[in-house]
Amino acid sequence: MYKKIILYILIALIFPSCVDEILKEVPKDFISAENFYQNTKQMEDALVGAYWGLWSGANHNSYKNCMAVHTDYGVPSGSYRSYGNWDSPFAFDRARRDNDNYFDGFYELINLTNIIIDRAPSTENINENTLRRILGEAHFLRAFAYFELVKFWGPVPIRTEEYTGASELAIPRAPKNEVYDLIISDLSIAEKDAPEDVGSETGRASRSAAKMLLANVYLDKEDWNKAAEKAGELITSNRYSLVPVNKWEDYHQIFRTKSTNSEEIMAFHFSNDVKPTFMQWYHGVGSPWNTGVTWGFTNFVYDQSPFYLNWDDSDLRKEASIYNSYIDKDGNLVVLSGHGSPRFKRWTKDENGDALYNIPIFRLAEAYLVYAEASCMADGNPSSLALERLNIIKRRGYGYDPYSLSEIDYPSGMSKDEFRNAVIQERGYEYFTEERRWWDLIRTGTAREVIGEAYGTVVHESRLLFPISIREIESNPAINKEDQNPGY
Repeated sequence: MYKKIILYILIALIFPSCVDEILKEVPKDFISAENFYQNTKQMEDALVGAYWGLWSGANHNSYKNCMAVHTDYGVPSGSYRSYGNWDSPFAFDRARRDNDNYFDGFYELINLTNIIIDRAPSTENINENTLRRILGEAHFLRAFAYFELVKFWGPVPIRTEEYTGASELAIPRAPKNEVYDLIISDLSIAEKDAPEDVGSETGRASRSAAKMLLANVYLDKEDWNKAAEKAGELITSNRYSLVPVNKWEDYHQIFRTKSTNSEEIMAFHFSNDVKPTFMQWYHGVGSPWNTGVTWGFTNFVYDQSPFYLNWDDSDLRKEASIYNSYIDKDGNLVVLSGHGSPRFKRWTKDENGDALYNIPIFRLAEAYLVYAEASCMADGNPSSLALERLNIIKRRGYGYDPYSLSEIDYPSGMSKDEFRNAVIQERGYEYFTEERRWWDLIRTGTAREVIGEAYGTVVHESRLLFPISIREIESNPAINKEDQNPGY
């Protein structure tokens, strides 16, 4: 019954114009778009619905899988195979359908947040601090959705008001700078009004999460000084600390935990009612990393890619992220070879076959790497502090004391470009399959070169932007086929 209630609430929030049809089967006093937003409890429930939209509404299971194989190290299989056809635009198959679902899902999330932002101020007897906190979280979620859209789809329609019918969808694609302006405005509100400390509830937005997202936005805009400033504020806040690592299994404290760890700024949290399934695309039958249900194909790591070949085996992050063999349930060693190996290991289920581990959205480690890159780009060369913050993350990856000089440190004297390349490579290792690699390649202008070298192909220009959803083009009177991204 609880799941049905949540479903009715979400349909009412996302598609208010459909409520009359729903209410033919639901009692009139149960829920409607008009009577739902009357008190603080209902606004809190609406906010919960928006957080649901961040994962399930945006089809994040498939989105996360897409971002793992849409790189210079992933090999897509089965219905995901066309992701690897780099020499042509997305075909009208699973890849294109998923793309449209991602795009539409982010706009569903945006509409959820617009409803909250529009209606929360008129909620009866709502406490001022509660109102500010709800609005702060809603502005963060809207900014998150728009940032994903502008990064990967380019100019997109800006919708800041609740829409209830097709007539309100007639909005043209806005220039990227206008989308950035809205994102920064939203995050400025979130940085001020979202909760300062969410404790173990890192599934919720906080001021720190807003600051980390702002740092990424400024990094994408190449506003280097502001990116370094926001990242630096997180590092020096002393609110978070890097998880110590001495052996590769210590990364379980980050990637295989159902509780909050010391460097977790924000993460997806799961329960038996809502849990991820994407790791079932990463492991075949018999793998201990995916007990329970498995699917009919496995996406895997390309073992001939420069990314994989150049990744030092002494780097503990490699062992924590990729596997070439395993011990099966009967105690036998299974060595993976040929098609379907090696495989992704960072994301797994628990020993009961349940996918309940937290999935990080923002971690403190990213602040160190954002600061290193942005500071170097702002100054024209790497400062000693930028170099040290880069080395802190690398040392931790090798199991060294992050704060002491080591034999694997990057050297001083690197040029701006050499240093930035080192940061981007370090980000690839630290954030393996955490939805950063493709973004890093496109924002640095190296995607076609790096992907082309990895797979021995010429990357079609259309692949640098995802196509605008077909449903958006068909339902938005202000957009036509000529407004589609190049190649589609």
